[in-house]
Amino acid sequence: MTYCSTGDVKAYLGIAEATDDTLITALVTRAQAAVNRFCNRVFEATADSTRTFDASGPHIIGPTLYLDRDLCAITSIANGDGTTIASTKYVTLPRNDTPYYGIKLKTHSGVLWTYVDDWEGAISITGKWAYSLTAPADIVQATVRLAAFYYRQKDTPLQDVTAIEAGVVIRPLAWPDDVRGLLANYRRV
Repeated sequence: MTYCSTGDVKAYLGIAEATDDTLITALVTRAQAAVNRFCNRVFEATADSTRTFDASGPHIIGPTLYLDRDLCAITSIANGDGTTIASTKYVTLPRNDTPYYGIKLKTHSGVLWTYVDDWEGAISITGKWAYSLTAPADIVQATVRLAAFYYRQKDTPLQDVTAIEAGVVIRPLAWPDDVRGLLANYRRV
């Protein structure tokens, strides 16, 4: 589950030899983690995982359970009383796009968010917890670009300052502006 490959970064940098493959692979991992932290979300999921929610409290307002993370595919929902909620009994919010930010029980479904003994962590949702099944093209490009930026830093003697020599910037102080621009619309607040 990587947003880009070592080969993608090498192609971007114009590198043909395999000398730095291990380093570039590690930088891809770091760049992807940085993209996730910056945007406060994960952009790709290949496996199901389960998250639990309280059956009472701030996540539930009426028939709607508001999720604390992006969800792009639902496998199953177990209500707090142990029953499985069929997909015909709820709609996702938004209805026709991912990531989902909420699950709303249908008005005439006859189902309410409930629990038996303990409301804490009573509701379980199993699915793919991410923005989408595959990372959007902007995220792939930002990850490639950021990994390439990290790679170029290895040969730069200056690490924490911007230096201008003969009118040329040797090393920018922060991430490249184009990376921030690509990620701006994906930040989860």
